[in-house]
Amino acid sequence: MRELIAFFAVLVSVALQAAVPKYLFLFIGDGMSTPQRMVAEEFARLTGRDELAMNTLPYQVNTRTKSANAIITDSAAAATAIACGEKTNNGMLGVRPDGSRLESVAEVAKRRGMKVGIMTTVTVVHATPGGFYAHNRNRSQSYQIALDLIASGFDYFAAGGVYNKFDDRKDPKYRGNVFDLARKAGYTVCLDDRAGWSALGPGSKSWSVFGARGMQFAIDADGTQPTLSEIVTKGIEVLDNPKGFFLMCEGGKVDYAGHANDAATDLREVLALDDAVKVALRFQDAHPDETLVVVTGDHETGGLSMGFAGTGGKFKVELLANQKISVEKFSQDIKRLISERNGEVPFEDVKPILAEKFGFVFGDPVKGEKEPMRITAAEEKNLANAFAKDVERVRAKLKDTTAHDVARRYVFAQAVKNVLGAHAGVGWSSGSHTALPTLTTAKGPGADVLIGMRENSDLGRRLKGLLAQ
Repeated sequence: MRELIAFFAVLVSVALQAAVPKYLFLFIGDGMSTPQRMVAEEFARLTGRDELAMNTLPYQVNTRTKSANAIITDSAAAATAIACGEKTNNGMLGVRPDGSRLESVAEVAKRRGMKVGIMTTVTVVHATPGGFYAHNRNRSQSYQIALDLIASGFDYFAAGGVYNKFDDRKDPKYRGNVFDLARKAGYTVCLDDRAGWSALGPGSKSWSVFGARGMQFAIDADGTQPTLSEIVTKGIEVLDNPKGFFLMCEGGKVDYAGHANDAATDLREVLALDDAVKVALRFQDAHPDETLVVVTGDHETGGLSMGFAGTGGKFKVELLANQKISVEKFSQDIKRLISERNGEVPFEDVKPILAEKFGFVFGDPVKGEKEPMRITAAEEKNLANAFAKDVERVRAKLKDTTAHDVARRYVFAQAVKNVLGAHAGVGWSSGSHTALPTLTTAKGPGADVLIGMRENSDLGRRLKGLLAQ
């Protein structure tokens, strides 16, 4: 009997060792829960794209996202739970509520001898990426978090910048320009240098920055910055080695679009993240027994819904394909147009822009016409009133250049987005985070660790345990 028990113990041990992935990809959609994934899936289906790869992964589970001190988490507490396997308070990164340090799955991977890559479409010192390398009671300490980045010794960073806090001499822990410090620590630093980033080779240690406050929305991309899928492709090239790698990739601007209730921009961010997931799955096809791919979200943003009462139950998400610009950029462009013309812009001059950027159709319909984007007289009046408010705000700013100017005070872009959303049948319940559970999916060796998960911290704890074997 002892021999039999010992035999089975060896079998279990071997099975556990076989489940340890050599390559671990963790994709996080910031603000992405089931609604965001399903809206993007439906849009893809109706516009001729393939189904979302992230939704086809065989292991699937819903997880609660509450933090240690709130039912609705922020990204810092959520990232800490996913990265470190323990709940903490909102606003805290890589530490417990009492401030004691936690170890992340990325740090476990590094200690194991694997190379580590961290990438995101927002700033590299933002909450989600920071959860994997930073240890700070306050997520707003951008300069100090950048110091943690350098201290981590991780191998590949590609993201937005550090909110122009790279040389924050007012910080009590100031030690110098963080980019200079990174170079001294052996990093190749590429600042808005796509060519330099493209030239990175296998085994290089690098920190690439695209935009001080984050990268472009996918809907606004002009080719000057790499896509998220390109960043992952380069990450694989740089990180691949005999001991394997851990790669965390965040679609960070899903959250930004959710806060703006900008559905067309939101779903395109999800699709951009899914394109990055496809890169990982192609790599997995070449290394099926060694590669684990996990996709999750840190929380839901906006309370997105597929349809609402005002549409009579209709859901025409394909109409969002008419939107060619993010609400954020459109607001900036309209503000600039009004300023350039000293506040003298009639609404009639803006209607062609709305036709081009949002697919709006103005004027009386032709008999028998069924044009889903035709704007009603009531909608046109509301748009004109909203535009007039923007004009007045710009005029006030032109008269007093010291006046406080906040982009969100410009209501026209929001009104335009609301009209398109009403036609498409997309609803929102909030401009902030919600407590909706997130969907986690996975494929590859060790994917079965997801079974029975209940909390977001379970994911971090189980991934750490997987790599610690």
